[in-house]
Amino acid sequence: MRVATAEFSDGYKGPILIIDDRYVDLREYGFNDVRAVLESMAVDPHEILRIGEKAYGTHELKLVKIKAPIERPGKLLCLGLNYLDHARELGFEIPREPIVFAKAPTAIIGPEEPIIIPSFVKEADYEAEMAVIIGVRAKNVKAEEAYDVIAGYTAFNDVSARDHEFRYGGQWFRGKSFDTFAPLGPYIVSKKEIRDPHSLDIELRLNGQIMQKSTTRNMIFKIPEIIEFISQGMTLEPGDVIATGTPSGVGFRRKPPLFLKHGDVVEVFISKIGLLRNPVIHEERIS
Repeated sequence: MRVATAEFSDGYKGPILIIDDRYVDLREYGFNDVRAVLESMAVDPHEILRIGEKAYGTHELKLVKIKAPIERPGKLLCLGLNYLDHARELGFEIPREPIVFAKAPTAIIGPEEPIIIPSFVKEADYEAEMAVIIGVRAKNVKAEEAYDVIAGYTAFNDVSARDHEFRYGGQWFRGKSFDTFAPLGPYIVSKKEIRDPHSLDIELRLNGQIMQKSTTRNMIFKIPEIIEFISQGMTLEPGDVIATGTPSGVGFRRKPPLFLKHGDVVEVFISKIGLLRNPVIHEERIS
């Protein structure tokens, strides 16, 4: 079951349910806000599926533009050093608890939208990640109850300006939050469809060449642990995004280092979720 945010011909954006190469307009079933859809997916994963089964009208998917499934989440949280191979390639010790940082929600873009490298950034890098989408308001969630607050999963690219991320001892938020540095999508796949999110293949392709290749089973901290840790004293809300970390193969650790440049195409692929594709444009090349 794939749910997305679509931009319609009249410019309106709203939630849709995708069935093969067609879609159901969920506005016709009372879901005017994607967050309401997410809550339904978390509380009753079967409800949206039942809509698809009885849908009285479907439309051609090519007639709408797929946007980021959540364009302005209340929180965009990320995990650092959450893959064993990535921690090793950086030369860091294995963390004893999840390392959490934030990116600005204004950095989010959808599939096929360009990653725009600012003129002052020289070391723009990629990071393929699986993202968890929260469906209900929750706080102090126990690990064994974590899946109850999840709506589904999607693909994410934690684009990072390394020359600013590591500046002055560490400017993670700034270096990771430039506009367009958070591609997300293309769809949210329900937790009902992905019974085990720790058994998915994940890879990043740059101009068709595989740069990162791993599996989500290599995460150091699993999703229930992550949600328990983050929700301690912090309220999670529908639409919040938690990116679960990246495997090895990032550009700045390659020899020689490899950074994104104008004309590149970056693809994040996660099995059972899909392909998130974004072209790269340098700000100075925009006419």
